[in-house]
Amino acid sequence: MLSSERRHGSVNTDTVTGILRRIIAENGRAHVRGYVFAIFCLVIVALSTAFTAWIMESVINEAFAKQRADVVLIICGAIFAAFVLRGLATYGQAVALSKIGNNIVATYQRRLYHHLMTLSVGFFNESRSAHLAAQISQNVDGIRDVLNLTVTSTARDLLTLVSLIIVMVTKDPVLALIVFVVAPPLLYALRYVSKRLRSATREAVMLNSHVLGAIQETIQGIAIVKAFTMERELGDKVDGIIRAAEGRANRIARLTERTAPLTETFAGFAISGVLAYAAFRSIYGGVLPGAFFSFVTALLLAYDPARRLARLQVQMERATVNARMIYDILDMEPRQRDLPDAKDLVVTDARIEFRGVTFAYASGETVLNRVDLVAEGGQTTALVGPSGAGKSTVISLIPRFYDPREGQIFIDGQDIAHITKQSLRQHLAYVSQQPYLFEGTIRDNIRYGRPEATDAEVEDAARLAYAHDFILAQPQGYDTPVGENGVTLSGGQRQRLSIARALVRNAPILLLDEATSALDTESEAAVQKALDEAMSGRTVVVIAHRLSTVVRANKIVVMQQGRVVEQGNHESLAKANDGLYARLNNLQRPSASDAM
Repeated sequence: MLSSERRHGSVNTDTVTGILRRIIAENGRAHVRGYVFAIFCLVIVALSTAFTAWIMESVINEAFAKQRADVVLIICGAIFAAFVLRGLATYGQAVALSKIGNNIVATYQRRLYHHLMTLSVGFFNESRSAHLAAQISQNVDGIRDVLNLTVTSTARDLLTLVSLIIVMVTKDPVLALIVFVVAPPLLYALRYVSKRLRSATREAVMLNSHVLGAIQETIQGIAIVKAFTMERELGDKVDGIIRAAEGRANRIARLTERTAPLTETFAGFAISGVLAYAAFRSIYGGVLPGAFFSFVTALLLAYDPARRLARLQVQMERATVNARMIYDILDMEPRQRDLPDAKDLVVTDARIEFRGVTFAYASGETVLNRVDLVAEGGQTTALVGPSGAGKSTVISLIPRFYDPREGQIFIDGQDIAHITKQSLRQHLAYVSQQPYLFEGTIRDNIRYGRPEATDAEVEDAARLAYAHDFILAQPQGYDTPVGENGVTLSGGQRQRLSIARALVRNAPILLLDEATSALDTESEAAVQKALDEAMSGRTVVVIAHRLSTVVRANKIVVMQQGRVVEQGNHESLAKANDGLYARLNNLQRPSASDAM
């Protein structure tokens, strides 16, 4: 889904190194002070750990073998100071890296949200919103993990390991050689594991996004699920996805934890070999045990950083897979960028004209075929016709939710392809077939039409939409939370709030896509009166299946199979007995006559 939109920047994002370079380039400068402080703390952790191993020779030889009481207090004080310093440094680096990591996650969440807002409506129609949200929530931590793993592994684990190796080599080079003889096979085995983990991790992320997406969609459509007794069928479907995700997670666990027996085997061989060599040398050579204990302490302390470094490539593979999937989204080019010569729309009469417009969705099937029509300024133009005729597509092309394959669309003689989308949409108010309410109060949802609108203007719009009375009947009036997508309100109430949101915008062009479809007869009549008042002086393009709602339109455009087949007013079209509008009108005549 995302790969078709993906573009590659100057950094190769197909490698761990490429991802790391890009993340550092985007975040390094903003957090350089925090990382310097964290690295300083990690260096202290590494050096204090190495010091603990180094001083063990003095502890054993001076305190136990030579029994020098005057040196014991100095040694113990130095060890105590090293541990205190290490504890403070560990706290400092943990807090610093956590703050940086949290800021990075927040930054990329903001970037993702704002970037998604630049993508076309077509992208979201082709994507499952639940899957997209789940995929983002799972992957955004990968950016943070790549940086934190790099810093902690380099400044703490690698430096600690190098310091301890220096201690081991200086204390006993022969023992150090025994330890390192088995290191190359271990590194080769870990590299093999990390390669196999890469593909498994990406598959796991996709499967988990399907699981979360399926659960979210079920919750959103719970009324339909229960009404059609779909619990078992959807349960079986989700069970299958969960089983697949569980199997993939188990495979990742097997691959990830495969490093444990490898590193433990390495540690066991090294330590047993060291103990055997040192024991025989002490028994038969009479060598003081201080250097040996110092070496063993360094070896044991080196185990943890060595184990973490051994797992580093595996962890980095997982983190970079997550990060790469985030960049797949961030690197997507918006399909409808403003052209370099794009200007702001200047509205005078708000006259809309389609000239030879042809359009097809991503599926490739032509929806509009050389459509020519005009919506005169300050008048109401109604689009009617059977389902699939292309009416909603005409509406969606005006605000540039999509761009036509051929032809042009003009507003007051200005080609909207050369108009900035922001200025174009500021002059439009839109009411869709399916009213959507956002998290917040009723007042908030109406005010989204025009954020600077006063409370009085919000309430005036609600009155025009015949929503004021039912709003006051709510527990907190205009300050009542609407619930998820207005679940606490009826369909008609949600639609009237949607209409109020369009009215408060006070735009010269009003687009109504089946704006009264969710209303009962009484509510429809009330809202139709409100719309008649709101339409006055505006250019209105309205779609309606029920002809009773468009009989007073200045112009009626009849569409069929993506073409304009008739145009005129209600009286002239109804008299054309062989016309499509006349046939539709005859089918709906009882309801139309009742409404009139």
